[in-house]
Amino acid sequence: MGVEEEASSFLHAPRPGIKRTGTAWTAVAHIITGVIGSGVLSLAWSMAQLGWIAGPVTMLCFALVTLVSAFLLCDCYRSPDPEFGPKRNRSYLEAVHETLGKRNALICGVLAQIGLYGTGIVYTITTAISMRAIQKSNCYHKEGHEATCEYGGSLYMLLFGVVQVVLSQIPDFHNLQWLSIVAAIMSVSYASIGFALGFAQVIANGFVKGGIAGVSAYRAADKVWNVSQALGDIAFAYPYSLILLEIQDTLKSPPSESKSMKKASTIAVVITTFFYLCCGGFGYAAFGEKTPGNLLTGFGFYEPYWLIDLANACIVLHLVGGYQVYSQPLFAVIENWIAEKYPDNRFLNKNLTYKFPRLPGFQLNLLRLCFRTIYVISTTTIAVMFPYFNQVIGLVGGFGFWPLTVYFPVEMYFKQKNIEAWTIKWIMLRAFSVLCFLVTAFALIGSVEGLMSARLS
Repeated sequence: MGVEEEASSFLHAPRPGIKRTGTAWTAVAHIITGVIGSGVLSLAWSMAQLGWIAGPVTMLCFALVTLVSAFLLCDCYRSPDPEFGPKRNRSYLEAVHETLGKRNALICGVLAQIGLYGTGIVYTITTAISMRAIQKSNCYHKEGHEATCEYGGSLYMLLFGVVQVVLSQIPDFHNLQWLSIVAAIMSVSYASIGFALGFAQVIANGFVKGGIAGVSAYRAADKVWNVSQALGDIAFAYPYSLILLEIQDTLKSPPSESKSMKKASTIAVVITTFFYLCCGGFGYAAFGEKTPGNLLTGFGFYEPYWLIDLANACIVLHLVGGYQVYSQPLFAVIENWIAEKYPDNRFLNKNLTYKFPRLPGFQLNLLRLCFRTIYVISTTTIAVMFPYFNQVIGLVGGFGFWPLTVYFPVEMYFKQKNIEAWTIKWIMLRAFSVLCFLVTAFALIGSVEGLMSARLS
């Protein structure tokens, strides 16, 4: 059997015991958990860099790009097979392999795993920032707003890592519905609090701050870098391409998985965009030139301190679930590859069953325990080394947005629908891809510059 045939056999091997019970609404919960994450907290700062016209327009454009990408990907869940009927592409990587071949799958696999890994790092950083913000909020309330309330974040990152080591033993994406629902409720909660606090601050000010051109900068180059980093932050806040097909694979049918997923994507993107515009817009309107990089932890807001604490607690609870939503696809790819490579190794493939009194039994897989623990340790270590919120978000968003959200979905659509070159649809989608590439390249360059500057300062 050749390498490509072996890979295809592995990717489409039957997975016994999977019962698909998801609906469009559970898919909405998964999407919101994956999308409304730490990225929403940087949108007021992004809006401040872009200004009152370019800011909202940019967010709407990214929302449209995300929705177009989602619709293209939904149709890639099943690939035609003349012998056995339509095959399920249970992950993004499977869809690329089946449609575009092994070489593209290898490139996509590297980019996808880096993107998922980077998201885990961002979530670890953000959790520590939010935990530290709760301490600061209480300190400012007791000691006054001029007090020196400085706290480190490394301990919180380590605690978050310990929690993720435990939760990472959840077998797969099909067992995450309860965690996604809780996390989705938390994400909507803290986004609503951010919006409400910004609105209240605007009312208290009596006028709307900010300008059409955004915040000023001492040098034109600084303004350009800030704008590019803002684009990277927005790019990080929207896409969920990497987990879309995993979510779609949880859906029952009828109706068709594609129909349910398109419905879920539309609902989720509309909800997400509403919260993004509210949080970003009212945050900028409240603080103008002094808009913090992280709306709920940059301490534009001081009172009511208990509401700030509640919002940051919601962020932490959301990111606990969000980390798993983005990590499980990576776990599945690596572990399935290892298990396929060494099928007779008892250490890698044996499940140990444990039963405690008055508690349900659970199975422990040694491969899962070792690999996932090492994975969590590595993301925690890098987060401790590079705890720069806006810069890391922009870097992760700029790195993966174009290839994973635009390029591969467009190319797969061309192949599956047999779109001929130089037709109107071909020209429009090709122009769409090129434009997104230019924007992403600009965002990536600015985010790299911002991270280097932050590291050296």
